[in-house]
Amino acid sequence: MTPEEITAHLHSLADPVRAQHAVRYFKAEPGGYGYGDCFLGLAVPVVRQAVKQYAGATLGTAARLLKSEYHEIRLFALLLLVRRFAKGDEAEREKIYRLYLKHTRHINNWDLIDSSAPYIVGDYLHDRDRGILDQLARSDSLWERRIAIMATGWFIRAGQYDDTLRIAAQLLDDPEDLIHKAAGWMLREIGKRDKATETAFLKAHCRTMPRTMLRYAIEKFGPAERQRYLRGNA
Repeated sequence: MTPEEITAHLHSLADPVRAQHAVRYFKAEPGGYGYGDCFLGLAVPVVRQAVKQYAGATLGTAARLLKSEYHEIRLFALLLLVRRFAKGDEAEREKIYRLYLKHTRHINNWDLIDSSAPYIVGDYLHDRDRGILDQLARSDSLWERRIAIMATGWFIRAGQYDDTLRIAAQLLDDPEDLIHKAAGWMLREIGKRDKATETAFLKAHCRTMPRTMLRYAIEKFGPAERQRYLRGNA
């Protein structure tokens, strides 16, 4: 299960037509947030099936694949790490967590983050100090900032909302739409479980928070309630 063997297998499944669509979908054209990324054109279920096939690959192999120029090969590496993390002992989980943070420059699109950050960073920090999330939220890297907010999705599922609210507040002035979407999504997830907590945050910030963040946060509200927040009358 060498990196070369896995890479060759994934290349054998390539779909050039889907790859061209992925360039547009993931904004990999000049000026886009994913500019320069390369694609094989593999659907996510195809990548997940390959992860099952090569589930015994080592962490070293995953680390090498995470440096691939191809988006789906990096996705393969991340999904392999998620799988290994879920099944690993404490020593292996720590290795995977540290490997993940060491390679954030390669975890460089929203789907790569969303499918891995909660299940590695969030899970690892569940019963540990979470100060690293504040550091990531202050990073110059768009992707590290997204990791910070998306990792809190793990805590939300456990009924813990303070970290999400704190990180979302730090990101209110973020210049990137991808961050606004992620923060709004996590606020909406809080609202599904505890609407009072979400609405308290929104009442404090709806007049100044980015419109995309607000729209994502109130997506499940009724029409009249949504309009009140959008007009700043909540």
